Amino acid sequence: MRLKSGLVVALLLGVAPPAFAQDAPQSLDQLAPDIDALFARYQADAHIPGMVYGVVQNGKLVYVKGIGVQDLDAKRPVTPDSLFRIASMTKAFTALAILKLRDDGKLRLDDLAEDHIPEMKGWTYPTQDSPRIRIRDLLQHVGGFVTDDPWGDRQQVMPQAEFTKMIAAGVPFSRAPQSSHEYSNFGYALLGRIVASASGMAYTDYVRQAILTPLGMSASGFDAPHAPKDRYARGYRWENDAWTPEPEMVDGAFNSMGGLQVSASDYAKWVAFLLSAWPARDDPDTGPVKRSTVRELAQGSNFTSVTNRIGASGATACKQSLAYGMGWRVAQDCDLGLTLAHGGGYPGYGSHVMLMPDSGTGVFALANRTYAGPSAPAWDTAVAMDKAGLLVRRSTPVSPALAEMFAATQAAYAAGNVEPLGGKLAMNFLLDRSAANWSADLAKLKDQVGACPTAEPLAPLGALSTAFRLNCEKGKLDGNLLLAPTHPVTIQAWRLRVAPN
Repeated sequence: MRLKSGLVVALLLGVAPPAFAQDAPQSLDQLAPDIDALFARYQADAHIPGMVYGVVQNGKLVYVKGIGVQDLDAKRPVTPDSLFRIASMTKAFTALAILKLRDDGKLRLDDLAEDHIPEMKGWTYPTQDSPRIRIRDLLQHVGGFVTDDPWGDRQQVMPQAEFTKMIAAGVPFSRAPQSSHEYSNFGYALLGRIVASASGMAYTDYVRQAILTPLGMSASGFDAPHAPKDRYARGYRWENDAWTPEPEMVDGAFNSMGGLQVSASDYAKWVAFLLSAWPARDDPDTGPVKRSTVRELAQGSNFTSVTNRIGASGATACKQSLAYGMGWRVAQDCDLGLTLAHGGGYPGYGSHVMLMPDSGTGVFALANRTYAGPSAPAWDTAVAMDKAGLLVRRSTPVSPALAEMFAATQAAYAAGNVEPLGGKLAMNFLLDRSAANWSADLAKLKDQVGACPTAEPLAPLGALSTAFRLNCEKGKLDGNLLLAPTHPVTIQAWRLRVAPN
């Protein structure tokens, strides 16, 4: 069995590895009733007229279900083709549009935003030493603007001409740019203006041409109130123990921060495309945006936080390290690995999506009640899939160099000295610990655990480092092997410790 990610990290850091258990694998069909129960309970508790949720895995929509109704008058049931606004989940499309324009030489992420939006040039910054806002600052919400939920949600309908006047008038700052992360819908509205400026066409036209159409998302768009009524999920609020329709908002200047409308069938194509960017590989790049560019969305700024995982397991699961990438909240989770997630809150709608690139899996849910973002059941679904053995991590291949050097260390352990490593050691190795001391240390380990004739499959973190576990006569040895950046490759560190019982 391959070592889990939490154990690999523990071994590389030289700390005691966590205990873990692997449940017997289930099928998704077996788990489906549990998933359905999670969303049904959330729908009832949050007073949601209707919602749809789906699981994407290995490039396919492997599970999807609609519950409730998409409108209370006609009582049409929600289906995978029902159209929901996804609010701030639009930001990921805007971010990728910016990166594609960068790839095409139309802009640079370090360009000043004012170079593309001239109305920003007259702004007064909060301090004399404030840096002027770059495009990348807007992508990662470090432009210095105040958090503007829920004000920003109601600006969707603002005409472009009025937005131009607003930009020219300037805005008050919450802080100096680049000093801290603070979520800004206004900042992403500015990015929409930059997309239009750099592409020479309306933001909506560029996103449709560059992303939606190539991915086959033909039902998706920004003119939500004019969507086909037989598929239109009407948005409602829950107030005074009753549902009230929210005003239908036409496409406007804030569309790039939250105006996209999708069906589950369409949105699954987007999720599958993003997940297909992992892992890096030599296959032809056939998507509308390069795989390396998609992976760039996961690069967060250095304003990280420590947070609990969303959902029922959050209180007991280990903490996540969280940062905002580009249109995604990016976290490392001890069980789920790398996660990219984002919610969408909007008048009449709530949504959530999470990607787990390590296993090629995504979970999303769309609902038609104001701010009823179904994040908890989405994350609980992911955790349930993990416990059921349905999140199979893509393994990092063992490079020939690692295989050769690991075999050499096994020979050295068997010999009780470093002679089998002759010609394979980096210049630091014996400076850090002498050959005599290595012999003494190996003898102590052998006294404790005996010979170690077999090993678990290696758990590499890259082509030049791996965690490992040796199976010994009287226990196990955990350790890691780190190669040096030399030609030929050599060993810079080899660490061994007795595994706890």
